[in-house]
This record gives sequence, structure tokens and C-alpha cells, in this order.
Amino acid sequence: HTRLKASLKLGLDEVPCIIADDLTEEQIKAFRLADNKTAELATWDFAKLEEELANIEMDMSLFGFEELEANVPDNATDDDFDPTDDLSDAPYTQKGDIYILGNHRVMCGDSTEKTDVKKLIQDDRIDLVFTDPPYNVDYEGTAGKIMNDKMEDNNFYLFLYKAFENMFEHTKPGGAIYVCHADTEGLNFRNAFKNAGYKLAECLIWVKNALVLGRQDYHWRHEPILYGWREGAAHYFVDDRTQDTIWEYNKPKRNEEHPTMKPLELVGKAIANSSRVNDIVLDLFGGSGSTMIASDQLQRRARIMELDERFVDVIVKRYLKYKVSLDDCYLIRNGKEIPLSHINDFQILSL
Repeated sequence: HTRLKASLKLGLDEVPCIIADDLTEEQIKAFRLADNKTAELATWDFAKLEEELANIEMDMSLFGFEELEANVPDNATDDDFDPTDDLSDAPYTQKGDIYILGNHRVMCGDSTEKTDVKKLIQDDRIDLVFTDPPYNVDYEGTAGKIMNDKMEDNNFYLFLYKAFENMFEHTKPGGAIYVCHADTEGLNFRNAFKNAGYKLAECLIWVKNALVLGRQDYHWRHEPILYGWREGAAHYFVDDRTQDTIWEYNKPKRNEEHPTMKPLELVGKAIANSSRVNDIVLDLFGGSGSTMIASDQLQRRARIMELDERFVDVIVKRYLKYKVSLDDCYLIRNGKEIPLSHINDFQILSL
């Protein structure tokens, strides 16, 4: 009966079966009992099970696998990360490089170029987008200017639209999206968001523990986050009716080099609310890698794009701080696979 139920759930026209036409009626009854008994003797190889589930684009909780999420934390935790530790004026990364880091992929490329985005995502379908594009505020710190952070109004809109269009193309129907942005560019962000095809459902507010000094009359102590999804299927949201639009999280203590760096708890909340274990999370503006680290902590698979070679180095090194082995980490450059263990710039720092 279980096989029949599973076949119906999968939409199969026929139930896979073996005809026991060479058994007596008594043997058939004995086999039926013994077959049901074997399930009590089996145990899971959880590492292999997670690997198998990662390649299935279905909600496997429908088949009783929701207990696998019991070992996943409710949210990401801060890693007290300082980008300046790994920032270099002579990065190892080159444009077009793709890093395979366990279940994650990181590419040094252009989020507005369809060919780059396709190389990063390949044939994957994105379950969730969490992204933090440039705010167009012309920030300059000791590490230099943030790329694409000072454009004329129409050029900035077109820049955002191309990036959102690429995100939308690869997002599953029902896939959610969160976009951090500056309120001063709210019109461009909202227009690009909706014109690319996403449904704008709500605007969340990140309230910080301290204001950000600026030149305006009122100092900013909040940032808005657009929230919506690609229509065409029901969007997933955690079964929790206590959620509200105000998110209160402290600013990262060390964000001078990448001033819009988000706390891992904030990114993790979006990921936990709008995706399941093994889902694919996309960020086409990778920055210092917070989306990937939060995805890793919450057992999601990240697809990250970053234009600045220096910050791709930072993302890779930040990830390696968590790891004890480089066995599943390698670089794809000019079609060749290079194990990270062969690259002096990328070694396990905790050993």
C-alpha cells in the first residue's frame, strides 16, 4: 500500500512491482509479512541521504523526511567576520573563475550578463533569492569605491532591471526574493523589481542598534528590504503566524570595508522563513559572502556572483574558516579544475 501511495504522489501511471506468480498462497502471505518487517531493521546513512535529497527538486517532507530538519539550527549565528583580514589589492581570483565549495558555487562575474549568470546557475532552479545590490550612494572607504555605486538615475534603473531580470529567469514559480536597498533609491528598486516580473508583496524594515552618520538632516537607522516572489505557484513560507515586518538586528561590528554587510542573523531569518533544507539560494551581489555563510549554516545550497575579484577571494576565505578539509573545494578556470589544496592562497586556516 505504501508503494501505491508513493506512486500516486509521484504521479506515476504504473506502480513498479514484481509478480510473485511462482509462489504458493502460503508463501505469498509469508513474504508479505517479511517484507513489511524489513523496514524495522533498516537505518539511514544520513550523509548519503542528504546528498540524494539535494538532487531532488521536490518537497520531500510530503514523504516523511521533515525530521531531517530537526538538526538544522533555527537561524544563522554571527561569525564575527572582519573582511579586512582577507582583503588584498592583488587577489588570486580572475574574472570568469568559478569556485566549487562543497554544495555551493561562487563566480567572479557580472550579474547583469545573462551568459555569466547561466554559467553560475547552469540548469538549477532557484528556490530563494536574497540579495544586496549597490545602493548608488557613492560610498568610498579605505578599500576604495564599491563597484556600480554611482550612476545616473536611468542608468542605475537599467542596471538593476538587468540583474533582476536574470534572477527572475532562473527563479522557480513560487520562489521568494528579498532585496536590501537604500530608501533614497526606493523608486528605482521597486520599479526594476516589479518590471522584471516579481510580485512585490511587502517591504520589511531592518532596524539597527545604532544610527549611520551621514550628510542628511535625519540620520538613518533603518534599511528597507523588498519581499515578494515569482508568481505561478504557491510560495513557501514558514508555518509561523508571529512574524512581522520589523526586523531588529545589530549592525556587524566590522563593516567598514563593505559598509552594507548584513548580519548573518538577518540573512538567516529570510532563508529560514522562505526556503527548506537543501534548497538553492541565489545572491548575484555576493559582497563579503554573508548569504553563502548563512546558507551553509542552515544547510542550503548557495549560488553566489560577485564582480570584484578582491571580494571573491574574501568569500572563499571566509567559507574556508569553517572547514577542516579541502576535499570538495576546487576552482574552475578556463575549463580546468584546480583543487584548492593546490593553491597557496586558499588553505584551511583553522589547522
